[in-house]
Amino acid sequence: MPSTKTCRIIPLGGLGEVGKNMTVYEHRGEAIIVDAGMAFPRDEHLGVDLILPDFGYLRSRGKPVRAVILTHGHEDHVGGLPYLLREIEVQEVWATRLTLGFVKSKLDEHGLSRATTLREAIPGKGPVDIGPFKVDFVRVAHSIPDAIAVVIESAAGRIVYTGDYKMDHTPVDGMRTDVGRLAELGNLGVDLMLGDSTNAERPGTTPSERRVGEAFRQIVPLRDGRVLVACFASNIHRIQQAVDVAIETGRSVAVIGRSMRKNVNIARNLGYLDIPDNILLKPEELGQLPPYEQMILCTGSQGEPLSALTRIAFHDHQSVEIEQGDTVIISAKPIPGNELRVHDAINGLARAGAEVLHEEVAEVHASGHACAEELRTMLALLRPKTLMPVHGEYRMQAAHARLAREAGIAEESILIAENGAVIELTPKGASIVGEVESGVTLVDGLGVGDVADVALRDRRHLAEDGVLIVVTTLTSSDGNMVASPELIVRGFGEQDALLEEVKSEAVEILEDLLADDITEIKLLQEHLHDGIGQLVYDRTRRRPMILPVVLEV
Repeated sequence: MPSTKTCRIIPLGGLGEVGKNMTVYEHRGEAIIVDAGMAFPRDEHLGVDLILPDFGYLRSRGKPVRAVILTHGHEDHVGGLPYLLREIEVQEVWATRLTLGFVKSKLDEHGLSRATTLREAIPGKGPVDIGPFKVDFVRVAHSIPDAIAVVIESAAGRIVYTGDYKMDHTPVDGMRTDVGRLAELGNLGVDLMLGDSTNAERPGTTPSERRVGEAFRQIVPLRDGRVLVACFASNIHRIQQAVDVAIETGRSVAVIGRSMRKNVNIARNLGYLDIPDNILLKPEELGQLPPYEQMILCTGSQGEPLSALTRIAFHDHQSVEIEQGDTVIISAKPIPGNELRVHDAINGLARAGAEVLHEEVAEVHASGHACAEELRTMLALLRPKTLMPVHGEYRMQAAHARLAREAGIAEESILIAENGAVIELTPKGASIVGEVESGVTLVDGLGVGDVADVALRDRRHLAEDGVLIVVTTLTSSDGNMVASPELIVRGFGEQDALLEEVKSEAVEILEDLLADDITEIKLLQEHLHDGIGQLVYDRTRRRPMILPVVLEV
């Protein structure tokens, strides 16, 4: 049993990976969680829609969670919240105003509007008491408004969780990272810092978000055709800058993509976006204007299969068809694993006659994460006794650790942990003391957590080698075959000669078994599976999924 002066920190996601950020803090029998994110599936996750942290440890506690604190509104920090609330009782959720707006909409969609109490986190107002914790919020600049770092104080010491941040000195909304407050915390003493590591490998500093607006101002006035801008639906600053340029160049704006329309409406209603009603058009109204008076804001910067930009690229959108002379600006960096999808969309757009501008050929994107020099600044401001790099693949965490060593933090005071690690903070310091069960929860359509490894293995098998179904009908009275087996083949090259050989092999196997009075369906299926599988492998060097079906009539 941990002492009353011990705080346990248990990351369930966000370490050794990009996405599904989620960390549990326990003290005196109570728990709070910072962030409840999700990750997008990679190509190997066939049929999977979302990837969530494993909530098993939280279920095993058998007690409600005191609070969830959300650092900002990106999906990798809030996307898992509805699924968490379905399984775990959470007494309250704290977030800044815009993040709460996004969260309310998300919970309404999931029918969870009454699942918890929502409370506004106000940076600079002072700490709030949440169970045995004293929690404060510090404003930081990021690629979405209203991002915060979280300060967690307990009898064990002071923890600063930076969240996602950069030291943008000219943010679009004027809300800079509060370096004064961070310096104050450094003077008070920071026992443990959990720091964003995403751009730790990149030297220098991250460009200001305003640079993207300047690029838009250089690009758009020179274009005679339509301009399409694709970015994350939550990137409110990027959307505002694109709209500002549209107004300056006399273009009307259409917003395409369900998530972008939703977020634009929320941000406008809360005062985070300024878009005059008279420049907004419905997509079907675009045809009323010449191309040089149109700008389209859309989702799909990650090449998502059903997103607006991907459908436009492959001529599958009901309102927009790419034409010669159109310009498409992809204002985002591909998340690791999405590169091929993005390249496919770019190729489709270029084939249709569009000029496609992305971060490799134009300054149309700026990261929301601090590069190495800014990480050094954060370390100098907070001067933590112990650093734990978070948010990033292992190589990013390791790069952050190198920066910390250069800043004078001792090797034994740098904790490179993995998901499921148990870190204990006491007045004597922080250390890794154990681990809990951790993993992933896969969301497949309406099912949550019911996609087992074996299901993914079978899906990969089907995708790579296809399937061969052998249907045999026997008479229930004497067990004889009613007719020759029927073959159903998909996905491994249906060669007539091979299929005839497979059918003959199936007949021979069945006749031999039936001649020995073996009529047990399970045994018949096993022999068919093994015999046909070996034949197909000998002829093709491939192993399709063999599904023998034996029916009795």
